[in-house]
Amino acid sequence: MPTSFDTSFTTRPEITGSFGVVATTHWIATAVGMGILERGGNALDAGVAIAFVLQVVEPHLNGPGGDVPILIYDVQKGKPQVICGQGPAPAAATIDRFRDMELDLVPGSGLLAACIPGSFDAYMLLLRDYGTMSVEDVLAPAISYARNGYPLVPRICDTIATVENLFREHWLTSAALYLPNGEIPKAGEIFRNVTLADTYARVLSEAKSAGGTRQAQIERARKMWSQGFIAEAVDAFCRKNAVMDSSGTPHHGLLTGQDMAGWSASIEAPISYGYHNYTVFKAGTWTQGLALLQQLALLKGYNLDELDPCGAEFIHLQVECAKLAFADRDVFYGDPKFSDIPVARLLSDSYNVERRKLITHKASMELMPGTIPGFGKAIGMRAGGSREAVSAIGTGEPTVGRISAERGDTVHFDIIDRDGNMISVTPSGGWLQSSPIIPELGFCLGTRAQMFWLDEEHPASLQPGKRPRSTLSPTLAMREGEPYLAWGTPGGDQQDQWATQLLLRHIHAGYNLQQAIDAPAWHTEHFPASFWPRLARPGVLVLESRIAPEVVKDLRGRGHIVEVGENWSEGRLTAASREDGWLRAAANPRGMQAYAAGR
Repeated sequence: MPTSFDTSFTTRPEITGSFGVVATTHWIATAVGMGILERGGNALDAGVAIAFVLQVVEPHLNGPGGDVPILIYDVQKGKPQVICGQGPAPAAATIDRFRDMELDLVPGSGLLAACIPGSFDAYMLLLRDYGTMSVEDVLAPAISYARNGYPLVPRICDTIATVENLFREHWLTSAALYLPNGEIPKAGEIFRNVTLADTYARVLSEAKSAGGTRQAQIERARKMWSQGFIAEAVDAFCRKNAVMDSSGTPHHGLLTGQDMAGWSASIEAPISYGYHNYTVFKAGTWTQGLALLQQLALLKGYNLDELDPCGAEFIHLQVECAKLAFADRDVFYGDPKFSDIPVARLLSDSYNVERRKLITHKASMELMPGTIPGFGKAIGMRAGGSREAVSAIGTGEPTVGRISAERGDTVHFDIIDRDGNMISVTPSGGWLQSSPIIPELGFCLGTRAQMFWLDEEHPASLQPGKRPRSTLSPTLAMREGEPYLAWGTPGGDQQDQWATQLLLRHIHAGYNLQQAIDAPAWHTEHFPASFWPRLARPGVLVLESRIAPEVVKDLRGRGHIVEVGENWSEGRLTAASREDGWLRAAANPRGMQAYAAGR
């Protein structure tokens, strides 16, 4: 198979070992995860410790007030499972409530967009049912880094700079933490969040006071979060503060302590699709993960083995399939507890044979969702010139490179231990630019409710107790019936574009994990964004400049509106695999902070 990408050089080695491998979006988290494995913990223990550390060292990308879907393969249970750490909308969050405020979209920042923080309870559930370690074991590294400090990566400082005026003029509690001595901190400076350290230290102290078993201490920690001092502080902050948000008007929050007390994380079955000799697993339709499976269902009709994985035909086919899959996302996906989602139909051969007929040699400029009688609701398209500067008030979910820092981001990690336990996790939300810091806690709330539509007929409509249709999308795959691959990336709407590209390179071009991550990447912005103000850029295709000039010319000739970005600007993928007892892992060089480790 011809290829325009030189695979003889990779930016890092593909890590190989038999004891354990860890790949995360920050080197400190990777080191912490390996430390847990060395101390006898399993991959699930390591995942919990990593998750808490990432809240500390990447606060512009995730935080304790955020949310998380967790995909695991537990050897003892012998099947992939999902832990839902996506909190639902508060009881007071109704469409009529927002209409009374004369809002046609949920704001992308501030307190109105806060759902119940779901990550902490999800991690405790993971630790209780699949881990082996104590609350102290998994919280101690995060408490240490929050109290003693960590070096700021440049993107944290860039993010603070974009919202500096917002902090100074409106979010004074955030200014008190993130503008030490009244100044934007510099990259490389040692930064501390002592209040957050105190918060988690208090949770730990309360957990240990329960005495007894490991499980009893975990349950005590869960109760302290949802019914103790944390829930009380969240309730008081939302009631007492009218906070400036992306609507341009201050609003009080709708989230209450009662909302938090009434919710807990849950375990559910994933959805899956068979592609060649792989079975790919995703969280349910309260995420966008089905869009990756839909792309595979469409791409199954093409002979990709014969195509250059960085060539025009390959890129064109993947992008046109993505346009169709994401058009369906915005019509059909939502919380399956509230709406029937036609997953089987969307993945069926008959449906995709018809959908595939819409793909031609030319780039589509239209939004073309499918039609399934009795399901879904079409949405309008708000066309916009750029997604880079939609707001300086902390909206969205960031990526690497061209997406501006104020729009937030996400983190990701993948782990496999020597027993074959696997975990893929994409935490997000509650980033420092989403809403003001709650001063008693040292963290802020998330803004995931901005993904709801204010339309009662839509499956992703706002409704109390309902999960928003998240962009967060970790992935697992089995190969010939054996657990094989865990991978994912931050990046909002781009996550299931970049994750698809990695899998296709690995399967059809034989790239190893590091080659598949290093290869030039791309994404389309053709469909409405999941984040306020929900803009679409019909036909736009963003390529890394390492794509060959003749490929760029060919794609433009097909009608794509091509924008060429920087050399290393697309995605933050990490991945880990297991085959015949050997473990492999790789991490993205973009952003210069993700690392894989193992032995």
